[in-house]
Amino acid sequence: MSVRHDGSRPMDRRVRLGGQPVDTYPALPPEAERGSVRRITVVGEEILSRPCREVTEFGTPELSALIDDMFLTMHVADGAGLAANQVGVDLRLFVYDCPDDEGIRHVGHLINPVLHLPDPGDRRLVDESEGCLSVPGATMAVPRTDRAVAHGFDKDGSPLVIEGTGYFARCLQHESDHLVGHTYLDRLATRDRKDALRQMADRREDVFARRAAKAAGLGR
Repeated sequence: MSVRHDGSRPMDRRVRLGGQPVDTYPALPPEAERGSVRRITVVGEEILSRPCREVTEFGTPELSALIDDMFLTMHVADGAGLAANQVGVDLRLFVYDCPDDEGIRHVGHLINPVLHLPDPGDRRLVDESEGCLSVPGATMAVPRTDRAVAHGFDKDGSPLVIEGTGYFARCLQHESDHLVGHTYLDRLATRDRKDALRQMADRREDVFARRAAKAAGLGR
């Protein structure tokens, strides 16, 4: 716990796991310890441009293994979030390990998410740099609202409500976009989209090499 200098009530700075504070949490999530690295899809592949299917079976070994693999794949790629279609799986699911603007770490997964944003009159849009593991090496400024709430389920079918502010709100919006077949490139003007694709063409091989080196360092 730490006290904010503006005199407001103390802020609980514990890691939020599935939206709930926990006293301790490892740097590498347990799911990643169990997982295997999967290939990350790249913009232009068809699975990234169509809506994903609802998850209808919960509590299965296959679903747990997918989540484990997604956590490790995200970690190896230095990501803050990863959607299932980014590892070639057509399901409404994403994982995240992302700080908010206060430096509080949020970790978890969300299945069949429904995203809720503030009403238009209450929204504050923030135009900040954004990247995507499926657009390797590119970053562009993307306007996103600074608050978001996502409703969904965990792998056992229990309901979850995940609230995000700042950078974590951006993450929730970014990953929810993936599940309806969009990347952040779809939110850009034509000129900016072309710029992002040029960045990707110039840098993607370096990004792939860094990911491979990190996976090798983990013995994966």
